[in-house]
Amino acid sequence: MNTYRTYLTVTNPGQLTLTDLPFQSGQTVEILIRPQKKKTGKSLKALQKLFKETQKLPQIQTITEEDIQAEIAGCRSSK
Repeated sequence: MNTYRTYLTVTNPGQLTLTDLPFQSGQTVEILIRPQKKKTGKSLKALQKLFKETQKLPQIQTITEEDIQAEIAGCRSSK
């Protein structure tokens, strides 16, 4: 199934016009309409702050690369 994605700005809430679609005449298509999420830097900044705070925790300082590799291997083998 081919998916076609486009973005439009609603200027009239009662009507939405799609043009230049890559489908054949008579072809049945499924239409899903959802608002685009506004992208803000707030969530990224909050995540970066959390990472910095977590990395400062004393218990994190004792984790070695070998510990990380063992954890990854354990997760992969349990799938």
